[in-house]
Amino acid sequence: MLPQEEQEIILNKLFAPDGDLRYTLGRFSMNANDYARDWYSCNEVPGDFRLRYFNIDRDKTTIIPFIRAAQKYNNELRFWISPWSPPSWMKINQYYSVVSNKDFNKLDPKLDYLLFENVVKKDQSVFPNQLTENDYFIQDPRYLQTYANYFSKFISAYEKEGIDIGMVMFQNESWSYTSYPGCAWTADGIIRFNTEYLAPTLKKDHPDVKVYLGTINTNRYDIIAKVLSDPRMPMSIQGVGFQWEGGQILPQLREKYPDYKYVQTESECGWGSFDWGAGEHTFNLINHYLGNGCEEYIFWNSILYDNGVSGWGWVQNSLIRINSETKKVTYTPEYYAVKHYTNFISTGSIIKTFKSGEVDKLPILIAFTPDNKYVVLLGNFTEEVKKVSVKIEDKYLNVEVKAHSFNTFIVL
Repeated sequence: MLPQEEQEIILNKLFAPDGDLRYTLGRFSMNANDYARDWYSCNEVPGDFRLRYFNIDRDKTTIIPFIRAAQKYNNELRFWISPWSPPSWMKINQYYSVVSNKDFNKLDPKLDYLLFENVVKKDQSVFPNQLTENDYFIQDPRYLQTYANYFSKFISAYEKEGIDIGMVMFQNESWSYTSYPGCAWTADGIIRFNTEYLAPTLKKDHPDVKVYLGTINTNRYDIIAKVLSDPRMPMSIQGVGFQWEGGQILPQLREKYPDYKYVQTESECGWGSFDWGAGEHTFNLINHYLGNGCEEYIFWNSILYDNGVSGWGWVQNSLIRINSETKKVTYTPEYYAVKHYTNFISTGSIIKTFKSGEVDKLPILIAFTPDNKYVVLLGNFTEEVKKVSVKIEDKYLNVEVKAHSFNTFIVL
């Protein structure tokens, strides 16, 4: 929507090492995600177990050109992938979504019974409290191995385009039962696919590619602990990725399983408000995930236009907003919240301590940077000016911060 010159300004701000946000890691989806124009996969030919018709032609029209545009500003960008849905013919309902929606897909509503087949009353009071009884991916060995091979072919196809994928996660949000592309998995199915098919296949074909368990979006500790407690998992995965409700159980899981790497995989994209409250929410989220040991933090929506609606009707927030009529560019409050972290906490920094702002609305995070400086990130999300004292070794930083503000202090 923007002239090329303005596109380049934005790309510089997002990806250049001396830009505003300084992205070093990119995530993109294998097959369609919820912001695709419509459903597609790299192989919609039923029964093609040899993957003769596999291709990334659709990606070559949009995703790959954008990746290359970003690489112009940082040719050391790293990338990881996850699917929203496998090819539709590999699923028990033979469709890209999990549930039907008369406004946004054409799945037969009669097939919704597969989700909670033997449950009289579904309980969705905690998202999701009642978990699927069925793996939506067909658990036949031939399908499972073909899907692992599919991951391998996808990585190889991108290698040919000069884009190296360094990490994969088997599924975006196994616990989102969506009308847009998705796939529900049980704990047993997750263990089976990751340990018996995906990890061995990638170890053989792409030994440098890491497998992480993710993306975890449920706060059901019992389910994730069941998966991670399987004795084969430490030999299959190198880390764990969390987003949305999954962040609630991050501290518990990291304490029980300290040997994994931990990453945050998708910032909470909200409900299309684009307001200061969304910025405060994101500031607090980054504080929570970095403070609890995550070494990466990922944003799903860098740029959206108008009200931020996805291809399947979900209105979301983004860091940059474009007005499709006036072509005006707005850097949202979230953008500036993120800039506080990315401008001052570089790769190699060590998080010394943090305090959540959930109770007093005063989140604090202290990092020690590779150039031997302390960085104090402090939010004041109350209605009044606050005096805050922060202890750093044998010194104190005493400051007065404005109401509803993001603040960064450098201590030499």
